[in-house]
Amino acid sequence: MTEVLRYTAFSDDPAGGNPAGVVRDADELDDAGMLKIAADVGYSETAFVTHDLGGGRYRVRYFSPLIEVPFCGHATVATAVALGDGAYTFTTKAGDVPVTVEEGRATLTSVPPTIADLPPGSLAALLTALRWNEADLDPSLPPRVAYAGAHHPVIAVRTRERLADLDYDFEALKSLMEARGWTTIQLVHRSADDTFDVRNPFPVGGVVEDPATGAAAAALGGYLRALRLVPADATLHLRQGDDLGRPSRLLVRLVPGEAGVRVSGAAVPLA
Repeated sequence: MTEVLRYTAFSDDPAGGNPAGVVRDADELDDAGMLKIAADVGYSETAFVTHDLGGGRYRVRYFSPLIEVPFCGHATVATAVALGDGAYTFTTKAGDVPVTVEEGRATLTSVPPTIADLPPGSLAALLTALRWNEADLDPSLPPRVAYAGAHHPVIAVRTRERLADLDYDFEALKSLMEARGWTTIQLVHRSADDTFDVRNPFPVGGVVEDPATGAAAAALGGYLRALRLVPADATLHLRQGDDLGRPSRLLVRLVPGEAGVRVSGAAVPLA
């Protein structure tokens, strides 16, 4: 019988963070089997270690209850902590992701991020699905699509209150995201030069919202660096999950000369 470990990532408290399933022995599972397990577990993602490639290198795949995603940050953190202290490389569908673990805290380095303009008409459609309008947007953080293993539109609002009042049209947003190939929507409010409150709708995965999203955190770091909205050597603090009652804390680090974005957080087992 396949053993599913359960961890919460980006928190050192089981009551916080984003829960993830971890299957360390998925060599014999096919796609349908992994999708069924992910659906049964019911978390936003379950990570499957499908091959031990030796030397601390593992092939890892990620499934939500509805779809496979190319990369998932919180499940990467959970899997690495489940493996124990050390240095690893996860070979994912997005590329190789180095991860280090020390005393229950993991740091991943994303694939090189990119940003792009939103396709024509997408911003209006997004705002309609989110039940927001252009007056809600923060003009200092222009809308873009950011990528660091998965694609996430970055949409920034002026006030924390607007972010807290999120009540989106699930089916409309899901249809738009499926048409555009987006994994989550990175909704942000900049509360200080180095601090952001974030929320991440994930309807394409069958989940209303992620309490912590490491892939989107890496994408946001790449977005901020590309648009020169933070220093080249910035350390950024992301607060997520508070509005869901699962506080999560993600540390994003930009290192000059390093193409990827580092994302760090704790993970602890769930009963």
